[in-house]
Amino acid sequence: MKYASYSSDGRMFYGAVTDGGMIALNDAFPQWNGLLDAVRGGGLAQLAEASAGRAVTHTEFRYEMVLPGNPRILCVGVNFPDRNAEYKDGSALPKYMSLFPRFASGFTGHERNLVRPPENETLDYEGEVAIVIGKGGRRIAQADAYDHIAALTLCNEGTIRDWVRHAKFNVTQGKNWDRSGAMGPWLVPFTDPAQLDDARIITRVNGEVRQDDTLSRMMFPIRREIEYISTFMALQPGDIIVTGTPTGAGARFDPPRYLKPGDVVEVEVEGIGILRNGVEDEAI
Repeated sequence: MKYASYSSDGRMFYGAVTDGGMIALNDAFPQWNGLLDAVRGGGLAQLAEASAGRAVTHTEFRYEMVLPGNPRILCVGVNFPDRNAEYKDGSALPKYMSLFPRFASGFTGHERNLVRPPENETLDYEGEVAIVIGKGGRRIAQADAYDHIAALTLCNEGTIRDWVRHAKFNVTQGKNWDRSGAMGPWLVPFTDPAQLDDARIITRVNGEVRQDDTLSRMMFPIRREIEYISTFMALQPGDIIVTGTPTGAGARFDPPRYLKPGDVVEVEVEGIGILRNGVEDEAI
């Protein structure tokens, strides 16, 4: 079963995704205002039970960012060996991972357009797997890390490249333009280590494969990410960790191949799905 946040007729809903449409579950759980509350309440299994036997509620809808309003999104940067080599600075593989925050306002949903701002045209794509924490904890051991994951989703961690170079020690301003990235389409419950250990991530732009790699090659595996992050901050249910993107982003071509209006970006991982987004210029 898959679970999504979506809108229909001007209202926000969350529910189960079926081949025929959405099964809204808001009325079954009035204590939860959205899918984020359901995750925080350990409720994915309850959503599955409630959706059994229910009819499709909505056949016309728009996907929203999968966990709208989530205040805690942490991203791992430069997490594949080839990505490290792209910087051409002669550096060895790093001892510690690079981390930066993203905010929910920077993401849109599946089949919605990424927005290129008028201030800069270097909108780039980064296909990634995102994990959603289901059980909180501090100083989580790698051996126990997978026990803390509730669900998986996909992320196009869209970036305004020129703006990540505005300062010496951070990339936050280039990573948080409104609706510059996407997350979704849905949550897939995490039930088997093979969902991550054997995962292959592919990013296409207008049908052309730009990124293609396996999560098993990450310099900092997801177990290590959870261990490291939970050392300095207590992880909480609903937290999102965006785990890292392979080589092949538009900035690394010569000349760079940034996104432009009309482009279509797809991020795919078998067993999770395909996150698809077009591109438009911001209307001002």
